[in-house]
Amino acid sequence: MISVLPPARGKAHAPLYQLKVVLLGVAPPVWRRLHVPGNAKLDWLHAALQVAVGWTNSHLHQFTVGEACYSDTSHYFAEFEDDQEILEESTFTLRQIAPQEGDAFRYEYDFGDSWEHEITVEKILPNPAGASFALCLEGARACPPEDCGGIPGYEELLKILKNRKHPEHKRMKEWLGRPFDAAAFDEEKTNFWLRKLKWPRTTEAQLRKVLMGRDAVQE
Repeated sequence: MISVLPPARGKAHAPLYQLKVVLLGVAPPVWRRLHVPGNAKLDWLHAALQVAVGWTNSHLHQFTVGEACYSDTSHYFAEFEDDQEILEESTFTLRQIAPQEGDAFRYEYDFGDSWEHEITVEKILPNPAGASFALCLEGARACPPEDCGGIPGYEELLKILKNRKHPEHKRMKEWLGRPFDAAAFDEEKTNFWLRKLKWPRTTEAQLRKVLMGRDAVQE
């Protein structure tokens, strides 16, 4: 009797996660809605967030899920025995830390200015084409300038820029080095640069190249 093997099934693709990313403490809100493959490692998700939100990867970052903390462990050195354990982000995927719709976690960038983002899994969708890139569906408002002093510094910066008679107006414009429109967000350009991220891993050098290209276009 000849045994017949069942027909081979097509490779199952990881689902697409629809994420709502909100920069906390800023009003009106700065936010992005993204599609990201569920099997994206957290270091790759970090790169996608840097591109989509508008940061420059000039500072440390971390993801927080409950009591667990994930980051690039090569940049961390425990000083005391009771320091919180930092898990290596490149060994965990998005769907491992947020397996269900409605799950939420935090992404903090720049521990000095402490920009905190709340990321919510709005939907988990089929991915029949096996998309392996991040897509920005929509968003609002520009990312605050780097090193502006966190939320209070950013609020003060906006006040100064709106008032041409403010004694710091000229100096702040010179410090920025380029026009700044807090209400601006370009979805098309964001997606152009998101597509430049290498999958499944993006090195710091490659991310830097993408971010420099993005910011050169915006000048």
